[in-house]
Amino acid sequence: MEARHDSVLLPEALEALAVQPDDVVVDATIGGAGHFAALLAALGKDGVIIGIDADSAAVERARAAYAEDRRADRPIAHLICDNFRNLGRILERLGVGHVHKALFDLGWSGYQIAAPRGFSFQKDEPLLMTYADGGETAADLVNSMSEEALADLIYTYGEERFARGITRSIVATRAKARILTTGQLVTAVLAGTPRWYHERKIHPATKTFQALRIAANDELAALRDGLAAALAALAPRGRLAVITFHSIEDRIVKGILRNAVYEGLGSLLPKKPVVPGRVEILANRRARSAKLRVFERATVSREAEPADPPNPAFSYA
Repeated sequence: MEARHDSVLLPEALEALAVQPDDVVVDATIGGAGHFAALLAALGKDGVIIGIDADSAAVERARAAYAEDRRADRPIAHLICDNFRNLGRILERLGVGHVHKALFDLGWSGYQIAAPRGFSFQKDEPLLMTYADGGETAADLVNSMSEEALADLIYTYGEERFARGITRSIVATRAKARILTTGQLVTAVLAGTPRWYHERKIHPATKTFQALRIAANDELAALRDGLAAALAALAPRGRLAVITFHSIEDRIVKGILRNAVYEGLGSLLPKKPVVPGRVEILANRRARSAKLRVFERATVSREAEPADPPNPAFSYA
């Protein structure tokens, strides 16, 4: 089956960000490039779009979307293969002082699920779960962590009630042979959970896979770093939109944005998160847990902002 991606909460995110033609916009998570293409279309010749993703294939999708935009007045584009936790460094390197709109879509794309990197338990794949090549993989974690540390990881990052039983099964399995594929891990999870747990709508390995993916990519620390950099770079009346897909990351986003409000940096728009409607959920099951939170920086005269730097029309790093 050919890989595809349906961007979640796309109209809602665009309405919330209210991109103006001359804005400097950051898409911190290109993914399937659906949000990127829509943000690009909203900008004009005086605008700038900065697309970031740790997955080089996602950056290529953004490059293709930019190439397909044949407008004479299309904006400047900078496409960066990097982790959004380095947003501050990226903006400094580009000479960008302020951004007017920033989007973080924390879900992974259909392309990433289809790629043989171990994100899905529907097929037997190498147990990687990393967005970029190199670094510690899920297989490294599963085969090297102590039983206690691995159980804590699965319980904390996956909120898995059977973390202890799953971990005991993993340890017993790896004692015979290293766990190197998603199929081996699923088998261990099934052996470590009760039969009734296998009959629910949610696959019994879902939370274990979530926990290992978060740990392998250091996602929560990266999220804190990326949001801190975005808030620091946000121009007066600038807006930051974040789409979350599970409770752990949503609690982090909610806390960071509420702290920013408490410190007088701006306000939430609206105060409650925006969630997908029934039509979108029926069309795209991955949307069911999505939440969109939006923060607007406090009002200050826009004239005080530095001018956009004289960069080439397109850069690709």
